Amino acid sequence: MNRRHPARTGSSLASIAALLIAVAMLGGCETTGGFASLSGEARADRLALEGEHTDAARTYIGLASEAIGVERDRLTMLAVEQWLYAGDIERARTAFGTINRPTGGELAWLWVTTTASFALYDGDADRALGLLEPLSRQPLPLNHRLRVEALRADAWFQKGDSMRAVELMLQRENWLDGRREIEANRERLWLGLRTGNPQELRAAAELALDPIVRGWLSLGSLAASTGGQGIGWSNGIVRWRDQYPNHPAFAIVEDLQLPDLVLTSYPRQIALILPLSGNAASAGSAIQHGFLGAYFASAGGLDDRQTVRVYDVNAEGGASAAYAAAVQDGAEFVVGPLLRRDVNELANDILVPVPVLTLNYLPDDTLAPPGLYQFALAPEDEAVSAAERAIADGHLRALALVPNNRWGRRVFESFATHFEALGGTVLDYRSYTTGNPDFSNTIEDLMALSGSVNRYQRLRANIGGPLQFDPRRRQDAEFIFLGADAASGRLLKSQLKFHYSGDLPVYSTSSIYSMDGRSDSDLNGIMFADTPWIIQPQPWIAEMPDMFAEYWPEQRRLGRLHAMGYDAYHLVGSLFAVRGGRMDEVDGATGTLYLDYDGQVHRRLAWAQFQGGAAVALPEPEPIGGPIQDMSEQGELLPPEEASGETWFEPLED
Repeated sequence: MNRRHPARTGSSLASIAALLIAVAMLGGCETTGGFASLSGEARADRLALEGEHTDAARTYIGLASEAIGVERDRLTMLAVEQWLYAGDIERARTAFGTINRPTGGELAWLWVTTTASFALYDGDADRALGLLEPLSRQPLPLNHRLRVEALRADAWFQKGDSMRAVELMLQRENWLDGRREIEANRERLWLGLRTGNPQELRAAAELALDPIVRGWLSLGSLAASTGGQGIGWSNGIVRWRDQYPNHPAFAIVEDLQLPDLVLTSYPRQIALILPLSGNAASAGSAIQHGFLGAYFASAGGLDDRQTVRVYDVNAEGGASAAYAAAVQDGAEFVVGPLLRRDVNELANDILVPVPVLTLNYLPDDTLAPPGLYQFALAPEDEAVSAAERAIADGHLRALALVPNNRWGRRVFESFATHFEALGGTVLDYRSYTTGNPDFSNTIEDLMALSGSVNRYQRLRANIGGPLQFDPRRRQDAEFIFLGADAASGRLLKSQLKFHYSGDLPVYSTSSIYSMDGRSDSDLNGIMFADTPWIIQPQPWIAEMPDMFAEYWPEQRRLGRLHAMGYDAYHLVGSLFAVRGGRMDEVDGATGTLYLDYDGQVHRRLAWAQFQGGAAVALPEPEPIGGPIQDMSEQGELLPPEEASGETWFEPLED
């Protein structure tokens, strides 16, 4: 599993700590009256209460600039709290750095809790508790007591002791009187549970003696282990309701708005039709493992009423024959086939009396029959994701470098179309020939270096003597979209740097990450879209990639297909429930999944960057900030690797 990007972890901790601060700060007061008539601190308080945290921080800091002494420090720390809640950690740190530690009184309590909040942002729960525990034993006014206890609970959530955190939040609720404050406390408790480890939450629930505590922990375990989605979650909620009637978390469960019809709606028998022999057998086997892994992970919520039958497309005599056999055997939903030619055969040769989710897309000019859904690890989705990421990072002018083949044309067309629809401009693009170790002419042409050299030669001829000269690339481009596999990418990245273009950010697709065991230092700085399973698995699947790698080490490079099988199982429940209607988005192992009007399931991807020779998960783009800098090291120029034919996407094109 890839190590976590510090910014990703910090972002998660920041949101938890900031929410705690806001809940604690707002828990003891409620402002009434018209907003327009408020001024000064009362206006800042109302902005904070209404969730306008950046505006509240600006108001507080504006008041602080006009104050002196203790009052200035107090208002500054109130601004710091609001910036924390808004997720603006840098402004919060800068403002907090102007305050000297108070010697006592209310200001000292506020200083300690704010310092503890920063510790939680940094993932240092022990330091936070070291500050908070002594304060919790002191007599404090109610508003400060609420702030301290909320942060203590957050620290215990962060340390993995959910039972203690739940007990603290329930004790905190006893000090609250208003309905709004009690609801906010429970929502905060729910958020903390959603970030927990499923195994730890399950173990804590088994040990809890108090039924209220046990109910919270059981609900958190269910949410953490399923991601709050899918058949296991839906049916688990029904069971939880029956087991914990009148539990205080009922209001939160009701807010989830899960219709009773959907909760138990799933096919009793599923057919999985895959190539389990022949050239694509390894791909079919990887998807089968992922599919069954998802099934067994959810089986506890299914009353063991669901059957999965697996059919080998080749042994059955083709996709149509395999589908017919599955329907005759009683299948209520069919998943597969995998190869494009088989998907096309299934769509053209028969009607679809039982709904089917194919694992590849039909050709663009083929109309899918009713009841046929399509799901694929399409590179087009990754190219679209690259366009969206570049725009989110503030880049509007692109160059593109793609291979001169069908795959390269597909990803370029998808990238360029979506990027320009979002307001960007593709300034130019070039195609390169794979297998050629020297891309100098292509890169020089794309970067307009040839024109720079020609201008130098003309000037030298006119002057009649030597001149100092450094070629200068075009200056209008802000980034490069690169379509490449790892072998070509290593060469292209090195040669881009050699040709004065190493400072341009590079966005790519998952094909650049081969997972072949080699160091990826020559790819350092390149950002790429990939599946969460590969980049940073969600908590409910965090252990699966390593588990699959242990049991099927020969399929280590097929992890994306494991993820596809996992998602295919959960898509069955979602598609079967809506019966051709609108499907809610699924937070899947291959990305965030959504259904378009043509019945195609598309993905929004996770993002990573090569740093220090390894792929490191990137956080979601922030609304402010400059481009990501090229972090590459000097690397040797490597000859292209011999093509093995085992890249993860190739079998799917057959």
